Amino acid sequence: MISPLSDVAVARRVARDIPDGAYVNLGIGMPILVGDVVGPDKEVVYHSENGILGMGPAPAPGEEDRELINAGKQPVTLLPGGSYFHHTDAFVMMRGGHIDISVLGAFQVSETGDLANWITDLATMPPAVGGAMDLAVGAKRVLVMTTHTTRDGRPKLLPRCSYPLTAAGVVDRVYTDLAVLDVGPAGLVVREMAPGLTRTELQSVTAARLTFADDVGELDPH
Repeated sequence: MISPLSDVAVARRVARDIPDGAYVNLGIGMPILVGDVVGPDKEVVYHSENGILGMGPAPAPGEEDRELINAGKQPVTLLPGGSYFHHTDAFVMMRGGHIDISVLGAFQVSETGDLANWITDLATMPPAVGGAMDLAVGAKRVLVMTTHTTRDGRPKLLPRCSYPLTAAGVVDRVYTDLAVLDVGPAGLVVREMAPGLTRTELQSVTAARLTFADDVGELDPH
């Protein structure tokens, strides 16, 4: 039986791969959760493309500052030593290779690491590229955090993306509610799977061809 992990559980798994001292940009949607679960033993500097470095957690209710928001228009705080600046400077940081890790959501990921996350075929979902193209090509490492399938059960991991690309060949690792997968020379390599999930079940909900590491681990749901 396929039992997907919660979004928070996936965020915890992503957080474990973020090293101490990293400069990180968290995309809109699921990736934002990562900032809430990184352990206190790590000092991570969060960047937002609308012009923030040293972004802190969400403020307590009633303490929001309408002038201090992230790229998703959500209220945030500023940690000691943090700063805010023109968004042009934020994009220079992204394009100049100064961001260690970008955690992005995705509509589709191909088996060669192509990323599609700014437009779909749904008329109800308007295109919204934001800074995703710059983050996808500018960050030293690109991690994708998403559900394994769409709400109606269509695979998101494909041989080739059918949506317009955000960037080609940029994804290093994919974290879904069913598995952790690396993008390798031969395609997607499964490193971890959700508890109780079989290889056959995982392949059945994945359009891309999967290969499995010799030491496939269990994806910790806690």
